[in-house]
Amino acid sequence: MLIHTVFFWLDRGISSAKKKSFLRGLKTLKKIKGLDAVFIGRPAATKRPAIDRTYDYGLTVLMKNMKVHEAYQKHALHKRFLEKFFSCWIKVVIYDHQA
Repeated sequence: MLIHTVFFWLDRGISSAKKKSFLRGLKTLKKIKGLDAVFIGRPAATKRPAIDRTYDYGLTVLMKNMKVHEAYQKHALHKRFLEKFFSCWIKVVIYDHQA
């Protein structure tokens, strides 16, 4: 299993309408066939020194293997999301690991 996790820090200057549009855009990634699970959310209310809660949205995608990951990266919905919303974030951090 490959776990693909992405954290987004949104530009503070974007409107609330654009933030809602960004979230809708994230949710379109759930339509990509071949993904085992997709989780999207805001930082949890957990408060401990080791927890980074500075991001705005997190995306976690579970996939069977690297082949599925490569297809996901090339998928039209993924490419469209990147093109449409690239200007919304000031920082993105991606962690991929295998389980």
